[in-house]
Amino acid sequence: MATLLLVKCYKPLTPIRFPLLRNSLQTTSHYLSSFNPNNRRLFRCLSSLSSSYQPLIDEKSSSKFNGEDKPQIPPSSTQLWLHNTMTRKKELFKPKVEGKVGMYVCGVTAYDLSHIGHARVYVTFDVLYRYLRHLGYQVHYVRNFTDVDDKIIARANELGEDPISLSRRYCEEFHKDMVHLHCLAPSVEPRVSDHMPQIMDMIKQILDNGFAYRVDGDVYFSVDKLPEYGQLSGRKLEDNRAGERVAVDSRKKNPADFALWKSAKEGEPFWESPWGPGRPGWHIECSAMSAAYLGHSFDIHGGGMDLVFPHHENEIAQSCAACKHSNVTFWIHNGFVTIDSEKMSKSLGNFFTIRQVIELYHPLAMRLFLIGTHYRSPINYSVVQLESASERIFYIYQTLKDCENVLSQHDAVSLKDLTAPDTLDSINKFHNDFVASMCDDLHTPVVLAALSDPLKTINDLLHTRKGKKQAMRLESLAALEKIIRNVLTVLGLIPTSYSEVLQELREKALKRAKLTEDQVLLKIEERTAARKNKEYEKSDAVRKDLASVGIALMDSPEGTTWRPAVPLELQEQQNAAT
Repeated sequence: MATLLLVKCYKPLTPIRFPLLRNSLQTTSHYLSSFNPNNRRLFRCLSSLSSSYQPLIDEKSSSKFNGEDKPQIPPSSTQLWLHNTMTRKKELFKPKVEGKVGMYVCGVTAYDLSHIGHARVYVTFDVLYRYLRHLGYQVHYVRNFTDVDDKIIARANELGEDPISLSRRYCEEFHKDMVHLHCLAPSVEPRVSDHMPQIMDMIKQILDNGFAYRVDGDVYFSVDKLPEYGQLSGRKLEDNRAGERVAVDSRKKNPADFALWKSAKEGEPFWESPWGPGRPGWHIECSAMSAAYLGHSFDIHGGGMDLVFPHHENEIAQSCAACKHSNVTFWIHNGFVTIDSEKMSKSLGNFFTIRQVIELYHPLAMRLFLIGTHYRSPINYSVVQLESASERIFYIYQTLKDCENVLSQHDAVSLKDLTAPDTLDSINKFHNDFVASMCDDLHTPVVLAALSDPLKTINDLLHTRKGKKQAMRLESLAALEKIIRNVLTVLGLIPTSYSEVLQELREKALKRAKLTEDQVLLKIEERTAARKNKEYEKSDAVRKDLASVGIALMDSPEGTTWRPAVPLELQEQQNAAT
């Protein structure tokens, strides 16, 4: 970082409270209190910011994960390693303050419905948030809303709507999407429009420290003044051009210089400032808001890989220019989403919103699909991937529901506190795989693969002749169900009810197949009659017809039932690909 003289540093804001949005994810326990947005006294310098940081949420006082039971898996002594974009390697995670973590994740620019790329970002950091809490950390998780931006203004003008009102509406829609995807509420969700005093104070500090210049009411950051510029992305200064959301402007000293403050233009919202009426540039908002809630020195800053440059690179430059104590330990970024192996793009017409996807696929199937690929790898969004995730998650919940049904017939108090040795070995192996994989940079695909053995053991105990006769069968089922449920809670995959989610998964499958439940039951009756009459060709044709649209039939002594499955044609594509 550059050595600065006569600098001021931000102190974390005193506890603050924002008004709750309708349908918001926020819970009262996650809000802070008594904030005066005009109190500039809060930005006095600290000589050692890290020692003053105190997360404001007492996680230990609650046994809930925002309404969900906290998982009871005993944390292992295994250390957590995370990939740091700044150092380009995995590093041992050690928070600046023992037992407490400060995490800032860049939120959405709220001008439209969120897409599957957004879903990947916030599911990724929700898993990290949950796992840090599972390890016993008190996590102060800040995720902002950008509600002042060129894109918002353009969309609002298109619709003849006030930009702030439009943005507020899409913030609410975003909250609904996060509820669907089982993403926990962050500790606080600051908005740009509520933090103009803090943004202006930071710009003033950057100007005072000689890292910015004024031009006709605009304020630009001078990248030439910061030799370390490019350290996150690895880009050389001479390679840089005006970046995303940065217009080419001949008034700039360097084409890569970026706006800290933009002078007011007709038809745009503006705020009075020392440089005249205007609004902030894109990058300054996150520097100011992260400093406001976490200080200039905190543990984790995250977002999508597309934010490495210019957004996060510019954040680092601004924060460093404002305060020499600026330091984020870990920069964490998730990989891109492609559509059928092509980059997701509106211009290519392969752009899907979360709402479009969950119209046909259950949100938890979408979440399973997203964490089925390591968060830093590119993920290919395709129908066959979602169908596979839907089939898999149905199997998981059906197994747990069957287990729950058997256990509910017996008094839990009467069960011995023992487990069959083979089952205990399976549980211990699964637990060790879970801990080792999650501590290795959140390797969720390995955890999901490791679920197979305990789920198979449950099905053997439930349905096979040998399993039904096994000693301590009920105790084994209870222990297996508990460990699986706890792991799924950490992954954000536990529904409120197995029965409800299974029914919802069936309904989505019927919608994709363009059939009703009654039509499927009539087909089953038709097939049963054909089998009784030994018309096996006809019977097989009915099964195949249903399988072709993703409806699999299952025969048992009790009769024939159906479940969602990957349609035959897609199965064949899958097989050909592998």
